[in-house]
Amino acid sequence: MSDDANHRQGPLAKYRVLEIGSTVAGPFCGRMLADFGAEVIKVEPSEGDPVRTMGKSIDGHSLYAASIFRNKRLVSIDLHREEGRALIRELAARSDVLIENFKPGTLEKWGLGWEDLSKINPRLVMVRISGFGQDGPYASRPGYGVVCEAVSGLRYLTGDPDRAPSRVGVSMTDYIAGLHGAYGAVMALMAREQTGRGQMIDAALYESAFNFMEVWIGAYQKLGFIPNREGSRLIGSTPNNLYPTADGSYIHITAMADSLFRRLCEAMGQPELARDPRFAEATKRNDAHEALDAVISSWTERLPLAEIEAVLERAAVPATRIFTVADIFADPHYKARKSIIEAPDQHLGTVAMPTVVPRLSDTPGAVRHAGRDLGQDSRAVLREVLNMNDERIDALAREGIVTA
Repeated sequence: MSDDANHRQGPLAKYRVLEIGSTVAGPFCGRMLADFGAEVIKVEPSEGDPVRTMGKSIDGHSLYAASIFRNKRLVSIDLHREEGRALIRELAARSDVLIENFKPGTLEKWGLGWEDLSKINPRLVMVRISGFGQDGPYASRPGYGVVCEAVSGLRYLTGDPDRAPSRVGVSMTDYIAGLHGAYGAVMALMAREQTGRGQMIDAALYESAFNFMEVWIGAYQKLGFIPNREGSRLIGSTPNNLYPTADGSYIHITAMADSLFRRLCEAMGQPELARDPRFAEATKRNDAHEALDAVISSWTERLPLAEIEAVLERAAVPATRIFTVADIFADPHYKARKSIIEAPDQHLGTVAMPTVVPRLSDTPGAVRHAGRDLGQDSRAVLREVLNMNDERIDALAREGIVTA
């Protein structure tokens, strides 16, 4: 048994996951399961997952891959060759979950589709992440996260009303879909305890993001209402916006409930605002949001950020500065909760990354190691999982089927 198996802990420690996905959604889904103890065998092509070229690197070592590949056993297999696909079938036969995010139809062409693999392993749970799902008129379209973000409706609502829609600053749609995929995998494993059978999870990027649009779906159906971009303001929630400060910063203040709004007015030294007919009720504040935002801005722009934060904290009004990554590293709350951990890395000593979430009280997950090198675990996995001897592994390596 590998050293990795001896150190895995968490509620998923008895499960083996085969990850053949790439570029964010698939790897994040696998990371979520690995964080909670699953043995995740990540399969990469000989050139490596494109994630290795994203973000910043040091001496050729990707800092992004160090995080999103953490806790995984890294294997390199050429899926474009039948000998490589045969290895995937053997690994799938011995796995509980398979994660993939190829374009729909690709695995079927390779004899690795759901119908193929479920015959080999009826208990297999197969997570299929794609841009537009496994069926429907858009299924065959290429579906990167930013494209699906636009189709979901989220992109239309992001940014300032007088400018083109903006993307979120990270690959949000990929992460949302990966999270839905991990959630689906765990539910399918629970169902398998009752039925004895695995099942297929269809997690589409556009649908996963569209799931976050629920506040506006009924509004359009019943009222024909189409929300527009509102910049930093949250539609239908006032005050809930960014406000300028005297020292050139911004503070976000959220006080939409009547009780919160009264506390904000007191903190501003303007208690009479809470009795102003324009602002006395939440619905009226929404209608008069421009006037109210102007009043709040006239207060915040006279004071430095730190002073506003202190005043509003004493008043128990939700408010915050906008954090940069540097702010996060210096923040006492992040430090107290150990929200940033440092994982051991064989090349870089340690690498900082987000801690495991959510936090389970009795069976928490853990970060055992950062992402490893391409194909670093190929030999060990082929030995332990497929009972393959070194002579056979060496032959596969010479033929370019595996990198070991």
